[in-house]
Amino acid sequence: MVVRAGREFLAIPGPTTMPDEVLQAMHRPALDIYSDEMVQLTDGILADLKRLFRTAGRTYIYIANGHGAWEATLSNTLSRGDRILVLESGRFAIGWGDAAAAMGVTVEVLKGDIRRAVRPAEVEARLRQDTQREIKAIVVVQVDTASGVVNDIAAIGRAIKSAGHDALFMVDTVASLGCLPFEMDAWNVDVAMSGSQKGLMTPPGLAFVAANDRARERHRNAGLRTPYWDWTAREGQEHYRKYSGTAPVHLLFALRKALDMLFAEGLDASFTRHRLLARAVRAAVETWARSNVLGFNILDADERSDTVTTVRVDGGYDPVALQTYCKSKCGVVLGTGIGDLSGKAFRIAHMGHVNAPMILGTLGVVEMALRALRIPHGEGGVTAAIQSLADAVGA
Repeated sequence: MVVRAGREFLAIPGPTTMPDEVLQAMHRPALDIYSDEMVQLTDGILADLKRLFRTAGRTYIYIANGHGAWEATLSNTLSRGDRILVLESGRFAIGWGDAAAAMGVTVEVLKGDIRRAVRPAEVEARLRQDTQREIKAIVVVQVDTASGVVNDIAAIGRAIKSAGHDALFMVDTVASLGCLPFEMDAWNVDVAMSGSQKGLMTPPGLAFVAANDRARERHRNAGLRTPYWDWTAREGQEHYRKYSGTAPVHLLFALRKALDMLFAEGLDASFTRHRLLARAVRAAVETWARSNVLGFNILDADERSDTVTTVRVDGGYDPVALQTYCKSKCGVVLGTGIGDLSGKAFRIAHMGHVNAPMILGTLGVVEMALRALRIPHGEGGVTAAIQSLADAVGA
């Protein structure tokens, strides 16, 4: 017997649930790509990306996913044989480094742990050792959706500055932009990148890069530049150059609507909404964890992301069985454990187009599955989540 009907609810960390308004924005004919309306659409989005990244630098739009944005950042700033420092805190900074290695860049990993955030002091210490300035760039994610960690980008930026090192500081904000505070210029970030399919509530297929003047100066001599990713080519006068060809018109319609919704809510309000919903999820998980079977992957509560929570499942119980139950019986799709957590965890996303009933419903389905599958857990997780929101929101 099942109680699912209608569309599935995506509680995975990308692609996330899209608002109906965003879906409907795409249901219209394409524009004349040479029209003033098309130019205004592009220019407006590029300006609003600056607002999101909080930068006075240049912004670029790519028809790509986050992996494409990784390649864009690397190819525009580095040359074959350059060395980069990858700050490990999960899976995705490592993936960025893997892309760099495939492009001929020498990759050094500052060893971290899948259960904690990057330690800024360790970054500073390594940079102080690099007296020959061999490290040309430092790459890190703000939120790693595999581990569920949030890294303190401001503190890492201060550590780089304190070390007096001139490496470019590059940050992946795919799982945080629009959901968590990000201050590119204030935090000494030189290059930031993101994607459309998570907090920005838009279909997969668009990637974004922001670069400051220091990064664009390095770009002038970058040996890995290629025609499609090249910033200089995309700064040409002809409108088509901004996309290196035909614009992704309908994805831009969707993004325009999503940005309008986000700015109408207000970025600070969005950050607060994500913070309160994340606290509710953590209240539920903390309650379930009393059985010592379920538990947080990230050990320090202050390092847990406000966009995704990774839940470990111990004691020989199968997280895939729980995911299967939630999807097949109730139509709620949880994220699977990936990388080192494959078969050991599940993930609950709480980013983008999410609200209290969506999150409480998801937690209710998880608790239902825990009971049905007889997975030991502390009772009252959903009640704890409700109480968390009631206390925060008030009367």
